[in-house]
Amino acid sequence: MSQTTKPVNQKAWFLILPVFICVAFSAILPLMTVVNYSVQDIISPERRVFVGTEWFAAVMRDEDLHAALWNQLRFSLAVLAVELPLGVLLALAMPAQGWKSSATLVLVALSLLIPWNVVGTIWQIYGRADIGLMGATLAKLGIDYSYTGNATHAWLTVLLMDVWHWTPLVALLAYAGLRSIPDAYYQAARIDGASKFAVFRYIQLPKMRGVLMIGVLLRFMDSFMIYTEPFVLTGGGPGNATTFLSQYLTQKAVGQFDLGPAAAFSLIYFLIILLFCFVLYNWMQRLGQTGKEGGHE
Repeated sequence: MSQTTKPVNQKAWFLILPVFICVAFSAILPLMTVVNYSVQDIISPERRVFVGTEWFAAVMRDEDLHAALWNQLRFSLAVLAVELPLGVLLALAMPAQGWKSSATLVLVALSLLIPWNVVGTIWQIYGRADIGLMGATLAKLGIDYSYTGNATHAWLTVLLMDVWHWTPLVALLAYAGLRSIPDAYYQAARIDGASKFAVFRYIQLPKMRGVLMIGVLLRFMDSFMIYTEPFVLTGGGPGNATTFLSQYLTQKAVGQFDLGPAAAFSLIYFLIILLFCFVLYNWMQRLGQTGKEGGHE
């Protein structure tokens, strides 16, 4: 029997050429520029001295970086600990069908449409004790609240602001996962007399695992790169209480114009985010495999 071979058209690679060019200009070339700056001492536009890994060592010994990294880790972990359960609970409470479902989706998504700098301005006014609703209410309750003078209050205000802004994203992802579950699963659960908690544990939560994994990665990356909201709200203060890694990088690159150390830290910053996302992804993948082996799906 004669075998026929399908002809291979290599011209199809030209279809991805526009994408490759866009990625090259938006990611690859800037990244290579940062790598170039990270190994040089830029004295002036005309004078540059190769210093190797000197800036990397200097940045890693910087105590301000250690404080910013600690603030960032606490903030990102707190964001995940609060927004994920809250988003799932909000998705479970949302109506599944009818006009109420559409109206609820629009209302929940409203905060996602607000620009980041406007969010910071809103909470800057909202937390003031003289004209802000939250600040004035806390003052009437006898609570000495000041997000500009108290480090703990500033940190909690930034966290609350992020929860208000981004919890709807987790809720919408979880809601999409819930709506993809066939009714046959719920019918079988009713026949077996399963409780609401059992339905959530063995039906809803396993089926939401995929979208929750996306939610974890998105919220971790976004929270780890947060800049505009705390910069507008507190400016990184009081002291360095709300100075996160992105603000530390901006101070190095723009405030002090130390392009070499800033470029070195940019690469370290990128590797930190990549490492944590890799660990989170693999951890959630193992949880998924454990759930399947346990027969919960």
